[in-house]
Amino acid sequence: MESELLALLDSAKSNRDKLDELINALEAAASIDLSNAHQQQQLEGVWELRWSSSKQPYLQVQPWLENLQVLMPSQGRGMNLLRLPPPLAAAGVAVEAELSLDPPKRVQVRFRRGGLLGPQLAGWKAKLMTGIQQSFPAWLDITALSDELRICRGQNGTLFALRKRHDLDASALLP
Repeated sequence: MESELLALLDSAKSNRDKLDELINALEAAASIDLSNAHQQQQLEGVWELRWSSSKQPYLQVQPWLENLQVLMPSQGRGMNLLRLPPPLAAAGVAVEAELSLDPPKRVQVRFRRGGLLGPQLAGWKAKLMTGIQQSFPAWLDITALSDELRICRGQNGTLFALRKRHDLDASALLP
């Protein structure tokens, strides 16, 4: 099921009914316990949004935009990053967050700063970030997780399917 869903997420033409069927089946079969060290390790890294139930444009998959989520709960850090794909990926719009695990399946999110991240020049990374006053609780419930795929639901009920990006280093992306 997972490989079929990953292939469908990577295809240009997505079949919504088939996506729903596969996501529901994977969620039903998943056993999530974020107190488990192996699942914590699976969660760490860079994830690319491949599908979302949201109608918000910044939560939609676009061929000209990388919608990345950097998760490093072992360090209590995370970031959402929108950027152009390589070779233009030197700059992007980012929102940094503090993360904490709330087993069995919840990741608590506290947004802290947002703004522009620029290119790295001679060891210095340009950034223009400002503080965020988050007035509402935010979280992600991890409903299916593997080394390649993460399915989760946000506090507003939005469903997300993300593919792990093994080619990107989470610590290099975080400011």
